Amino acid sequence: MEIKYTGQEFYDIDLAGRTERLIIAPVHPTLHIASFVLLGDTELTNYCAKVLADKIKDVDFDYIVCPEAKVLPLAQAICTQLGERDFVVFRKGKKAYMLDAIETEVKSITTAAVQKMVVDIRDADKIRGKKVLLLDDVVSTGGTFHAMEALLDQIGVEIVGYSAVLREGTDFPNDNLYYLNELPIFIG
Repeated sequence: MEIKYTGQEFYDIDLAGRTERLIIAPVHPTLHIASFVLLGDTELTNYCAKVLADKIKDVDFDYIVCPEAKVLPLAQAICTQLGERDFVVFRKGKKAYMLDAIETEVKSITTAAVQKMVVDIRDADKIRGKKVLLLDDVVSTGGTFHAMEALLDQIGVEIVGYSAVLREGTDFPNDNLYYLNELPIFIG
């Protein structure tokens, strides 16, 4: 969904009965987004986790897999809602504690530079041969999910679905995507 940008400062969105006012921010000269950030908002994170957990509770998966960092509180809260399930985090760079790692590149709509996405071999071994659900806060072009898919393909897992609080734009198909609402992009 696209909306013409004419200087709007805010966008109000319904999150399954809860209205949130989002600030509209530029990401490129002719592209603006409604900024959705869960970090630091425990009440909103827990609310979204409860609603998403209810949407995915019947999906057959062993682990949630998510990128760092903005979605981490949501992953934790969803796993708690689902009865203390575990999740695996794909990092945005190799950390010193990683003995061995598998990595790929990722390009996100909100990040100027190409980044690395990395999983520690111990986490890779934990999910190898398992069913996983990919999670992010917002899915736009699907760049982050596609980078995660590339790593998961190397590991050998079955992706059974995708989940995000919001689906932004129309670039990522909504087949097997569990989300709360559509978020427009602002053009012009």
